[in-house]
Amino acid sequence: MKLLIFGATGGTGKLVVAQALATGNDVVAYVRNPSKLGISDEHLEVVRGELSDQAAIENAMQGVDAVISTLGPRARQKGMPITQGIQNIITAMQGQGVRRLVITSTLSATDPDDALNARAKRMVALVKRMMHTAYDEIVHVAEVVRASDTDWTILRLSLLNNKPKSGNVKVGRVDKGEVGTAISRADLADFILKAVVDGSYIRQSPAITN
Repeated sequence: MKLLIFGATGGTGKLVVAQALATGNDVVAYVRNPSKLGISDEHLEVVRGELSDQAAIENAMQGVDAVISTLGPRARQKGMPITQGIQNIITAMQGQGVRRLVITSTLSATDPDDALNARAKRMVALVKRMMHTAYDEIVHVAEVVRASDTDWTILRLSLLNNKPKSGNVKVGRVDKGEVGTAISRADLADFILKAVVDGSYIRQSPAITN
């Protein structure tokens, strides 16, 4: 497949790029600063651009089979650049006929079919109180994605760590106790790539942990 990846220079994004290349995919990494990627491969194309640059995103979208976003808000950011970026990405997908979109999010992006337990509610309340702008961005991005006509999947996370890939990933509902509290970035990257081709979670927003 040819995958277009946003957030490729982040901790999870780099692992998605590396694992995608290792499994034989062609990758287009859309980044603000190419020097932060630190990966070179004959099957990797690095496109420099901003999330606000609709033309650059549309150019990067050409010939793509699926889109992955590991973009996340910053605690003290101004405005909602990721929400705007996701809107631009979806517009470009529609223009190029690209259907599949997998993004990472957090439990702040509530799921109508999954209520939060007491522990998750405390975590979300803390984020909302301490990082209100970031919380609003998370909520708005999920709303934009859910309102689109793409074959989207929103992977909702709680805590991330840098443990090695274990292959042990739980997927399910928070209110039923089917998931834990953390997942390694390596396992997350692996799950993202599998979710791209797995139709089980299209138009769903499961919680995932180790």
